Amino acid sequence: MVKVTFNSALAQKEAKKDEAKNGEEALIMPPDAVAVDCKDPDEVLPVGQRRAWCWCMCFGLAFMLAGVILGGAYLYKYFALQPDDVYYCGIKYIKDDVVLSEASPDAPAARYQTIEENIKIFEEEEVEFITVPVPEFGDSDPANIVHDFNKKLTAYLDLNLDKCYVIPLNTSIVMPPKSLLELLVNIRAGTYLPQSYLIHEHMVITDRIDNVEHLGFFIYRLCHDKETYRLQRRDTIRGLQKREVSKCATIRHFENKFAVETLICS
Repeated sequence: MVKVTFNSALAQKEAKKDEAKNGEEALIMPPDAVAVDCKDPDEVLPVGQRRAWCWCMCFGLAFMLAGVILGGAYLYKYFALQPDDVYYCGIKYIKDDVVLSEASPDAPAARYQTIEENIKIFEEEEVEFITVPVPEFGDSDPANIVHDFNKKLTAYLDLNLDKCYVIPLNTSIVMPPKSLLELLVNIRAGTYLPQSYLIHEHMVITDRIDNVEHLGFFIYRLCHDKETYRLQRRDTIRGLQKREVSKCATIRHFENKFAVETLICS
């Protein structure tokens, strides 16, 4: 019989070698494997949730960019859009409608009245913006007026009443921007147009306009925070006419070679 025996020292040496090998394998373990083991399970987001978060970020940035673009366009219209020309001038007229081709030394000075106003012309947009200051004689109201030839509308803002009135543009009275500009460039700023006459418009208030956005940018800017009403033109005559003047506002202005008295009655 053959007896087989093992050297215990040799066996222990082999065991130590195996442990050393296992230790070396543990040292070369990839770092990401350790990181995965150390992550908190609550911090690991599902793939679908991460994609949804990315889409939300993209949509948010797109909305922010659209807001910047729209806000820039809004600010451009309000602050960067300037009139092509601005004029300060006036017109002399005979209140009783006696038209004089030349200034007569025999005519009493009291018969002559004047209207002074600022005229801003947006030639490309075909818009006239007129500012009538407080009149010299105090028998009419200061006003801002917009004539929009694209929208074919006129808007009056009575500064005493702080109310807006809108009516279809009367092209028989209001000169187009190009024609009015040609008239004004021949007159030095601060001087008066030749003596002229006065015509009268009689308008009545019909109904209130709640939304002024559809009236165009210029009229919206004039009337957006004001009480706004629609007007109907009763008549346009030359000379004086007997009429009731109770509850009426008077605005005298000009955008032609003659003066206009606009009477707005409720």
